[in-house]
Amino acid sequence: MSGTSPQGAGRRGGTVPAVPTGPQLIAYADRLGGSVEALAELLRGPLAGAFDGVHVLPFFTPYDGADAGFDPVDHATVDPRLGTWEDVAALASDHVVMADLIVNHVSSASEAFADVVRHGRASRWAEMFLTYGSVFPDGATEAELAAIYRPRPGLPFTAMTLGDERRLVWTTFTPQQVDLDIRSPLAWEYLTRVLDAQTTAGVRMVRLDAVGYVAKVRGTSCFMIPEAADAVARVRELAHERGAQVLLEIHGYYRQQIEIARTVDHVYDFALPPLLLHAFAASDLAPLAQWLSVRPTNAVTVLDTHDGIGIVDAGRGPAGEPGLLEDAEIDHLVEWIHEQSRGESRRATGGAASNLDLYQVNCTFYDALGARDDRYLLARLIQLFVPGIPQVYYVGLLAGSNDMELLERTGVGRDINRHHFTPAEVDAALSRDVVRRQLAALRLRAGHPAFGGAATWAVDGPVLHVAWAHGEHRAELVADVARADGELRVTDHDGVLRTASLGDLEQLELPTRP
Repeated sequence: MSGTSPQGAGRRGGTVPAVPTGPQLIAYADRLGGSVEALAELLRGPLAGAFDGVHVLPFFTPYDGADAGFDPVDHATVDPRLGTWEDVAALASDHVVMADLIVNHVSSASEAFADVVRHGRASRWAEMFLTYGSVFPDGATEAELAAIYRPRPGLPFTAMTLGDERRLVWTTFTPQQVDLDIRSPLAWEYLTRVLDAQTTAGVRMVRLDAVGYVAKVRGTSCFMIPEAADAVARVRELAHERGAQVLLEIHGYYRQQIEIARTVDHVYDFALPPLLLHAFAASDLAPLAQWLSVRPTNAVTVLDTHDGIGIVDAGRGPAGEPGLLEDAEIDHLVEWIHEQSRGESRRATGGAASNLDLYQVNCTFYDALGARDDRYLLARLIQLFVPGIPQVYYVGLLAGSNDMELLERTGVGRDINRHHFTPAEVDAALSRDVVRRQLAALRLRAGHPAFGGAATWAVDGPVLHVAWAHGEHRAELVADVARADGELRVTDHDGVLRTASLGDLEQLELPTRP
């Protein structure tokens, strides 16, 4: 099977300035470097030339709350332990900076919600937050409650005392994350204030976190409903007015992702990680080929992120529509990951850990591939050659293993892939062969002129061939997932096509984009 990058599958046009399409780093400032300034020093130092941009995971006040910064008390301030907006602006002076706009919720400790706790319905902020009664003023039927789509077990409500009343507050994720009522002008004033703070500091890409859950309407699943699409359109307009692009973060059925991609600047390719893992587990590229033939052109690709490895993205649709993988293939894949990780992922997934996501396997991508350098480098190269903006998670960049000590300490499944790297650990990781070769591959993707052109691809059994061409420049990858081996063919300064194996990546002498 073969093809080109599908045309018309993603949003195009608009007046917002384009961003470079080279690799971007994903990192917590406190877990890689220790501060925004130190993260910038890494990008300009040992990581120089590898990344065009960086997604700085929540650096707001506080960055170390109940959900690693995704429960901001003050979303419009930089936690002073990590730096200032001036530090963010300095980073943005030579890298595209992406920040999270957490549209679904704020911390239960935020000033506005604390006022609601004190004064109840009399608080001026009361209408900003969603309660059970906000959506079901006359009560809900069992069927209506059962229809609500949940990322975690149980109903999305937490009983709290607001003023002198005991009420059910809508908390999609944790009791510390109180959902906003986007029907309220106060919620939009708040979100606009956050966008102003971010874009004034030079943020050029905004990631909409948990946006699929942002609208709740009686009689629906309260997930990815039309009212959520309306909210996305409104945020997109606000971001575009401020010169920023929007990346949507939604796990779901692959055909939904294709449709959503038409409405925003960028959408994650969350189907790629499970399809790549399946390719190695079963020596089978057919599902990946199916996805490559239809996937959006405005994708941001990942192998792993601060969350788990999404399985739902390759599975069946909400009404049982066929997925990219069959049910038996997904079952086999999940068990294969548990086996490759020596059972560690099993201890962090499903009911084995708190703060869990029902549709994800918690594991570093390196350990999901059995900590085998050959598989890992080949998977990274496939990600880098597939069309889209590649993002590389900081643990994945350093080929990190599962942090079982952190998992044991917190009991949070996703912490298995959220290691706190010390400077000494960073230095040690950067000296490993697998990391050095991965950085060489990233510099190839960031700098070679061929990636400014168009891509074609073909699948023959367990072999994937992706070729980029721009003028006289060529960059080609031949990847054999059955043998976990690959070959690169890239033009040098003189336009001569050179061949390199996985072990030769650091020896490549490459031209750079004009």
